[in-house]
Amino acid sequence: MIKGAVVSICCLLMLRQAVAQPVMDSTGISRRALEYYLSRAVTMAEFLAVDPYGNDGPYPYKEDDIRLIRNIGAKFIGRAIYRWGHETDLGNADFLAKAQGLMRRVHANDPEVIFQAAVFEAISRQTDSLTVPEWTFLAMGLPVEHRRFRYADMLNTNGKFVDHWGKGRSVPDITRTESQLWLMFLCGTYIRLGCEALHMGQVNLMAMADRDWAAWDGFLQKLRAFARQESRRGWVLLDAHTPHGGMVTKGRSLLDFNSFPLRIKPVVDKPQQGVLQMGYLDALYGRSKGCVTPSGWECASLPYLVEFDNFGISRAPGVADTTSHYIWGYDEISWFYLQPESYRNQWLRYAYDWLKKNDSNGFLQMPIARVVTIERGKGMIRNRGNTRSPQCPDGLNVEETVRRIWRTR
Repeated sequence: MIKGAVVSICCLLMLRQAVAQPVMDSTGISRRALEYYLSRAVTMAEFLAVDPYGNDGPYPYKEDDIRLIRNIGAKFIGRAIYRWGHETDLGNADFLAKAQGLMRRVHANDPEVIFQAAVFEAISRQTDSLTVPEWTFLAMGLPVEHRRFRYADMLNTNGKFVDHWGKGRSVPDITRTESQLWLMFLCGTYIRLGCEALHMGQVNLMAMADRDWAAWDGFLQKLRAFARQESRRGWVLLDAHTPHGGMVTKGRSLLDFNSFPLRIKPVVDKPQQGVLQMGYLDALYGRSKGCVTPSGWECASLPYLVEFDNFGISRAPGVADTTSHYIWGYDEISWFYLQPESYRNQWLRYAYDWLKKNDSNGFLQMPIARVVTIERGKGMIRNRGNTRSPQCPDGLNVEETVRRIWRTR
């Protein structure tokens, strides 16, 4: 009798564990599974870029990052790999092999973890040096050629956003076939590496000549077909910065979830303090559009992530301006970095609770690693949320706060 009861209890526990597993396969992802991942999302920009391949300078202490991911129970590692320029590294087997090695080590601890690559609205002339792989032509349904990418053929024919990021660095026009070929190569490289999510950056900029998302729609359908065959679980989660509430066409969302900066409002009479507010500037709170998702389920408001964005420092650091995207003259992650430890951790608890109360469709992406700019003309450094230790002496002691928030709230 006792033995039978033990077996029944064990079976029940196994059943509950099976039900609790997040569901994502070649047919899509359930809302429950999506929110499971978004509720355990962190920004760890370039975690998968082993030195010397970081876009934003050295990124040491990888061992401590692996420990941190396991300790806090992170499930979604945002912006883990990307290129902003430096495209030639995408043809470097060592760059990709080392990234894959880190990914495997994290998955050895927790195979559920999803790594997100970022696919930004920037190309440089370095793309001309890369050969177009055969699989990229096939994924796009194009005849196979033996050639390199053509930077000039990715540019808007009217010159819009050409040299937008500096001489020889532009925004690709999604309506150009060569741009789509490049984006398929970029996305496909990350998918084949093992990334199961792609942040598509400022899609509106790339849609400079795209009416009603038609070019984006056609391209993303091809990308999803590629992912069904090549990705780790047959699906790729797509998001982008969506200032207008989403990429929705005829009631369909082209994205699995939306994302946007936090848009922190300075408290003018309380130096350096900031709050969240419905309707502040172009904040996404309450504005994520309803739709039918790529996975087929309907929602009145698409789930979304909000993150501590980085875009530099204003010409008036330390000054409160409620008409600017800067918070006290800094981008969001730089402002956060500059706060006292106690206020940083207090603010994370505040922001997490504020979202729960004001828009439960939104999820806070926790700031573990991202570049900060604290002085004009000086080099950038990284915000590191790790617990400070000899293994990560730059840690800001955010780690335990994140762990407690996720376990108790």
